[in-house]
Amino acid sequence: MKFAVLQFFSWPQRRVPITTVYERALERIDVMDRGGYDAVWLAEHHFSGYSVCPSVHLMGMHVADRTTNLRIGMGVTLAAFYHPLRIAEEIALLDVLSGGRVNWGAGRGFDRTEYAAFDVTEEQSYPRFREAVDIVLAAWRNERLTYHSDNWHFDDVEVLPKPLQEPHPPTWIASSSAPAVEWSARNGHAILMDPHSGHREIGAKLSRYAELRADAGFGPQTADTPIARLLAIAPTDAEAEAVARQGASWMVGSYANPERSAAMRGVRVVEDPIQRYVDDVIIWGTPERVADRLLELEETMPLRYLLAAPLSHATFLALTDEVIPRLS
Repeated sequence: MKFAVLQFFSWPQRRVPITTVYERALERIDVMDRGGYDAVWLAEHHFSGYSVCPSVHLMGMHVADRTTNLRIGMGVTLAAFYHPLRIAEEIALLDVLSGGRVNWGAGRGFDRTEYAAFDVTEEQSYPRFREAVDIVLAAWRNERLTYHSDNWHFDDVEVLPKPLQEPHPPTWIASSSAPAVEWSARNGHAILMDPHSGHREIGAKLSRYAELRADAGFGPQTADTPIARLLAIAPTDAEAEAVARQGASWMVGSYANPERSAAMRGVRVVEDPIQRYVDDVIIWGTPERVADRLLELEETMPLRYLLAAPLSHATFLALTDEVIPRLS
């Protein structure tokens, strides 16, 4: 099993200066770089204290400058909100300056507040996102780019620099809804799986993805599928459950429209979303219990690449010092 962290930059109740939020996250990334972790994946969000990181490309450059071993994942570039050539340039530049350590993750996004502020409708987001992925990959793979679609027109453009990794950084598509899973599979894209679906939902989506990908002639290729899971680890199960419940409450309250956002991700909406997270989504308990649960999911999901989203700093430390050594 590979281990990585989906790094949020949460700012609950603005209790500390925003600089402290970044300092704490970067100190955690320093720990990851010293061993045990494959990558840090940086989460892009806008207009919310849920995670104050509006540019994963810019944050990625800062991470690259202070690390030497860790791969740097975009978790994810919200591609529907960008000019695609800008994405191609910035990610390639980051790949060159990091020594070829970039994992590019791209997503459509789901937050209606972000859509409204960036003047992109939900209907427009599908073609804009999918065309952006095609354009970025084409810009990296070809010496010069010619591309025409409903949204973009480029003739003989030389996009520079090219990435250091050849033919380009490994690329994943955030795929939560059934249509997203199907599109990624049929186009041969690797996928990232979200932290908000239940374990059984993730397993079903992963199975469907492998089936559709094989049908399209690409082979199943699920071993390197980062699966984001929320974690709460504490010395006792009762303490861990309290961390899980607090984290679930924060997540539900931080979304501008949690019911709508969940529906757009293809997540089952229930009357008590907090309890749903505690019961079906978050992996919580003592280090021993969490390690056993991860081993179980390795067999049943199957979970081969844990993209951990720790709900507390103590959880991150326990994951690093007590859980990963049990599973390595």
